[in-house]
Amino acid sequence: MNVINIKNISKTYVMGEEEVHALQRVSLQIDRGEYVAIMGPSGSGKSTLMNILGCLDTPTTGLYEFNGVNVSDMNDNDLAKIRNKEIGFVFQTFNLIPRSNALHNVELPLIYGGIPSTERKHLAEEALSHVQLADRMHHKPNELSGGQRQRVAIARALVTKPSIILADEPTGNLDSKTGDEIMALFEELHGQGNTIILVTHEEYIAEHAHRIIRIRDGSIERDELVKKDGEARSKMATAE
Repeated sequence: MNVINIKNISKTYVMGEEEVHALQRVSLQIDRGEYVAIMGPSGSGKSTLMNILGCLDTPTTGLYEFNGVNVSDMNDNDLAKIRNKEIGFVFQTFNLIPRSNALHNVELPLIYGGIPSTERKHLAEEALSHVQLADRMHHKPNELSGGQRQRVAIARALVTKPSIILADEPTGNLDSKTGDEIMALFEELHGQGNTIILVTHEEYIAEHAHRIIRIRDGSIERDELVKKDGEARSKMATAE
């Protein structure tokens, strides 16, 4: 079943008298349980695509269905509800509240969702245990390593049991060893049935996924399924 279905999505930004075509008639489907990387150089349109997939932005034209619901024309309030309940975000810069401990940071989406305090605490503790941080839940971000901060961010993404986890350059601020540990965690989460969409410009990070969508000049250049040995076979011909 498609969790994401995009048909002929275009996004145009008006900058003064100039129009910038960030995406041009992009179509793709992502099934529940997939592990997908979106790759492309700077300016390729991958960030714009990520923002649309994450309901952080809306397309200029085209159809976007999320879990079978048309979100292309939703207002800001409806999009905010989908972001809070259905999408778990993991960012390169962690985006944690410095004065709050790990437990409270993970609770935040549940607070916005109106979940009662006792249930919130239980779900946040469960999510932190899931990323092996049960013994660090009362520590503030400045008392945690970079890898631990990213694990807190992943726990926060997991706590609402979202339809997808959308990770934007999740290892960008980490050393290579810690980055490998975070990618191993994503692989484990995928193995447990989570749908993961990873946005990156790093080839070795993208190869952790099971499918790579390559974006160039606002269009899908290639869509590949990654084999276990790291080789890839084409899923879709070069975009027209």
